[in-house]
Amino acid sequence: MTTVIIDYGSGNLHSARKAFERAANEPQNKTKILVTSDPDIIAKADRVVLPGVGAFADCRRGLMVLAGLYDALIEVTQRRGQPFLGICVGMQLMAARGLEHGETLGLGWIAGDVQAIKPASPDLKIPHMGWNTLDLTRKHAVFENIVTGERGLHAYFVHSYHVIPSHPEDVLAYTNYGTPLTAAVARDNLIGVQFHPEKSQGLGLALIANFLGWRP
Repeated sequence: MTTVIIDYGSGNLHSARKAFERAANEPQNKTKILVTSDPDIIAKADRVVLPGVGAFADCRRGLMVLAGLYDALIEVTQRRGQPFLGICVGMQLMAARGLEHGETLGLGWIAGDVQAIKPASPDLKIPHMGWNTLDLTRKHAVFENIVTGERGLHAYFVHSYHVIPSHPEDVLAYTNYGTPLTAAVARDNLIGVQFHPEKSQGLGLALIANFLGWRP
C-alpha cells in the first residue's frame, strides 16, 4: 500500500509527511508514505494527498507545469477511483473556479467558486487564523470517532478565501467565523479540508488515520 503526498512546489510537505508517517504506524493503517512529483508513482498510488499553501493561481500553475502530473492525478482519482485528500489550497483546487486576483479554473471536481472571506464584523480579521471547532453536515468515515460540534476538538485554520459549493450536499463540515465557512467537502472518493490536519493535533492525527483506512 502506498500513500502519495504530491510535491508540486506548494504545501507544508515536511510537517505533512511527519503527520502521515505517524498515523501510518498504526497497525490498521500500514502504508508507505511517499512525497513525490513522479507521475508514474502518483498514477499507481493507493491514495493521494494534495496539500497547498499560497495563492490559488500559483498552486494551479504549479500543478499544471509539471509534465504528466495532472494526467496522473486524473488517472488515480477519476479513472481508478482511489481515495483523495485535498488540504487547504489543495481543497480549494477541487472547486470549479478560484476568484483570487482574477479568475482561475480549478479541477472542477466540486461545483462552486473559491471566494474571499467577507467578515461579518470589522473585529474579525482576515486571514482567518487560529483554532475552531467543526460542525458536520453528515456522517463520514474520515471523521469517524472525532468529536465535533461546539464542545468538539479544534482544527487549525489559516486562510483568506473559502470554497462556496454550488451544491450544499457537497459540504461535509462548516466552521463558524462570524458566518459559516466551508471547512470540508466530500463526494465519492474525494474529500477536502480547509484546515491543516498536520497542524491540528488530536483532531488532525485522527482524521489522517481515518483517511488512511478509508475505503470509499
